[in-house]
Amino acid sequence: MHNKKISGRLWFNMILFGLVGQLAWNVENMYFNTFLYNSIYSGGASQAAIDGTIPVMSAISIMVALSAATAVITTFVMGTLSDRLNRRKLFISVGYIIWGVITALFGLISRDHIAALFHLSDEVKILTATVWTVILMDCLMTFMGSTSNDSVFNAWVTDVTAPENRPKVETVFAALPIVAMGAVVGVGSFAQSGAIGYDVFFLGLGGFVVLCGVVGLFTLEEPKHRIRQSNANYWSDLFYGFRPSVIRTHKRLYLTLATLGFFSIAVQVFFPYLLIYLQYVILPGVPAMDLWGVSYYLCAAVSVAVMLGGIILLLKLGGKNKVYAMAPGTVCFVLGLFALFFAHDLRAVLLAVAPTVVGYAVLMIMINASVRDFTPEDKAGQFQGVRMIFAVLLPMVIGPMLGNFSSSASAVTYTDEFGVSQNAPTSAMFLCAAIVAVLVFLPLGFLIKKGFTPTAEENEA
Repeated sequence: MHNKKISGRLWFNMILFGLVGQLAWNVENMYFNTFLYNSIYSGGASQAAIDGTIPVMSAISIMVALSAATAVITTFVMGTLSDRLNRRKLFISVGYIIWGVITALFGLISRDHIAALFHLSDEVKILTATVWTVILMDCLMTFMGSTSNDSVFNAWVTDVTAPENRPKVETVFAALPIVAMGAVVGVGSFAQSGAIGYDVFFLGLGGFVVLCGVVGLFTLEEPKHRIRQSNANYWSDLFYGFRPSVIRTHKRLYLTLATLGFFSIAVQVFFPYLLIYLQYVILPGVPAMDLWGVSYYLCAAVSVAVMLGGIILLLKLGGKNKVYAMAPGTVCFVLGLFALFFAHDLRAVLLAVAPTVVGYAVLMIMINASVRDFTPEDKAGQFQGVRMIFAVLLPMVIGPMLGNFSSSASAVTYTDEFGVSQNAPTSAMFLCAAIVAVLVFLPLGFLIKKGFTPTAEENEA
């Protein structure tokens, strides 16, 4: 049985590895895209080179999709392997160390370095090779991140928590991406604006991830309960989550995963392009003198107050029954996305962000807590791969494609300082995301009928 009380050491490790993992994933999900956009494509590349290679929005979509496929395959293989070997600590700590090293290597990628490495002189070939180097390196980084964080760390958290304390854990985990995003955007904005080089940015982040892995060698402990070993072979365990009998037995788990899938697709429609949209579409419309005006601070303050109040209220309701938080959370998320579609001024964007973030945070907390509740505790590693299909693969393949398509249909372009024309995302991606988010109600409706009590499913079976 799990201990319902979480020790200080467990909290330290969950917060440390959760936060550092989110820092790394936020950089990958947000700043690898701006790195491609601002440094590889826009940093002096000629119009001929840009016209002769993959369009930048398509390159971002391809990178996100291949990274997602890598993440899911890795999670299936390594999550099941960690179950079979009955080891979590080594996968997490050593994985973070290698993950950090690979992240730091991104600081060495440039068109000049790639041209010298492959002895290239043609501008189109140089840009194309550099773009594919970034994409392949992203896949390699994803392999290590998914091994250490997505599969094994998530399985470890399931191992050391219980249904009674998971909402509290997921509440903390839901705050970590926001903290990480604030830290990453705060530092990354200097790289995005050119105040510091991307090499310094990636080197600093990579070193921090390495340090976390080293700390884990001394602080992490294996779960006190032993993982029940399967009598089946490794390959049978690998595809365990796809068996029809397993799906029938764990209906609530798969309904929750479907809910997670629609929610995550909606997020990925706009998230990979969000910083680029703000940098090149929203902020240029704000005069530099006005940016520090009282009205912007007032809108930001109102937005933060609504976010905090809304999240606290819905989480309190969700403590009695998760549906009390998930249903209104979905409504908030959808309405916020619709509002962002119509928000073309920074003040309107600041206000529209509030319901979007409330819905996003509440859904992320409650859905993830429900997934852990309905996951068989002796097969936590095996089910991480199934979770990743709904949380990563489908969303990161389908979402960016929808975002790219919706933005291309109402194209916005700008000319950079080198006189090169570039495409930029548009607010149409928020409308597309809102339409997808409405689909969350389909699996959620069936889940509501079955209830959120983990033991009820066992009685049905």
